[in-house]
Amino acid sequence: MEWKSKKVAAILEAALLEDKAMQDITTALTVGAEVRASATVITRQECVIAGLGAIIATFDVFNHMLTQSGRKSAGRFEVVSHAEIFDGVRVKSGKTIAVIRHNARAILSCERVILNLLQRMSGIATLTNDFVKETKGTKAKVLDTRKTIPGLRVLDKYAVCCGGGQNHRQDLQDGILIKSSHIALAGGITLAIELALKGKKAGQIVEIEVRSIAEVEEAMDAGAEALLLVEMTPSQVAKAVKTARAKSPKVKLEAADHLSLDTVRDYAATGVDFVSVGALTRSAMAADISMRITSEVY
Repeated sequence: MEWKSKKVAAILEAALLEDKAMQDITTALTVGAEVRASATVITRQECVIAGLGAIIATFDVFNHMLTQSGRKSAGRFEVVSHAEIFDGVRVKSGKTIAVIRHNARAILSCERVILNLLQRMSGIATLTNDFVKETKGTKAKVLDTRKTIPGLRVLDKYAVCCGGGQNHRQDLQDGILIKSSHIALAGGITLAIELALKGKKAGQIVEIEVRSIAEVEEAMDAGAEALLLVEMTPSQVAKAVKTARAKSPKVKLEAADHLSLDTVRDYAATGVDFVSVGALTRSAMAADISMRITSEVY
């Protein structure tokens, strides 16, 4: 992910504005303007790291906001991490993942934004990695969904990749997925597929949501190129896989609908290409990551 992109910068600026980081009254009253500090970022649980780039990016955006407002920049800073610590690596509890050396006021004012992002992203990466491990040995890849925090999708989906998962659609323009509401409004499965096939762009795949073997058969007969299998048990999904592949061996098959760590392997073992899990970004617990700040003269 490009941490210097305009999209990420906008997210970080919004977070800093929300926290009124440039109006940190407690820090302004208690910490000298020229004091420098060292901040050690430490894990308090075993987790998969995601979001290290947010540290530098947040300070860059903060400095830009200061200068844009006519104030003095917080100045030089340094972020150091060990060579073996990077996004996507699983670390044990108590591990130092980064050391920050910067103006003390800047560290204190940006601390919560940085930790919120690191905690959320590492939580998503850790949960994703747990799902990936549960599906090991099957052909199924773990996908995310659009069930992300509004405004944070680019970060949420990057965290999924850090955990070993794959991204599904980034947005409504990124791929054709005909769901039950589309089917009802279009006049049925066959009509919906025919309309999508007629209007799709080169390289796009028409995927449709199906809930029964009868719907699998109708969708395949209408020319569906991928199926989203929902509201089915693992045995029903296995039958759907067999039915669909008998009509088209190349059809892409995705199992979804409230998959959990307890059930995902049963679904992955049916022969589907993908298991999509909304919980990766909707229900992940924030990782326990802290920041220890001390004064430093150098």
